[in-house]
Amino acid sequence: MATIRTGGLLGEIKLRPFVHARPLIVRSAYRSPEHNRAVGGATRSKHLDGAAFDIAMTTHDPVAFEVVAREVGFLGFGFYPRSGFIHVDHGPARQWGERFPVRATAFAEETPPAREVLADSRTMKGGGAAGVATLGAAGVEVAQQVLAETQTAILPLVPYLDTLRWVFIAVTLGGIAVTIYARLDDWKRGRR
Repeated sequence: MATIRTGGLLGEIKLRPFVHARPLIVRSAYRSPEHNRAVGGATRSKHLDGAAFDIAMTTHDPVAFEVVAREVGFLGFGFYPRSGFIHVDHGPARQWGERFPVRATAFAEETPPAREVLADSRTMKGGGAAGVATLGAAGVEVAQQVLAETQTAILPLVPYLDTLRWVFIAVTLGGIAVTIYARLDDWKRGRR
């Protein structure tokens, strides 16, 4: 989880439950001067100091987010409802832009997706092409998990791959040499 600097541990503790409820999508944080110019940022933007964040409001109620952000010490607020984000920073107290329209209803509570047991699947009980497709999808999911785990195991070996390649080539050449020697020995003895 990315940690947003909030001006102290107390601020992080207050922000943590809010962030854990739904993902906090940071659209922009630190910007280099070149990138800031390219996106049309202010010349003295707090993004240049790494003290500003543009947070997408697709997963959060803008009103509730603003309350929590003020509680944890953010002072600068820019509202961009058409682009779907709120800018927060540690600069002087100020705000700009038009606020997000108030939503008629708050976000509904999220329920975690239920995992369907493959044996209980209606698709599997029906059999046929749908059953094969379900098994194929399950196989792809398992393959993705295995590849992800394998990738994390292999990444530390990347610097040594060139050496490993030469080791495998040497072992292969050694195997070929042993095979040729055995064939020549058999031929000399007349065993073919």
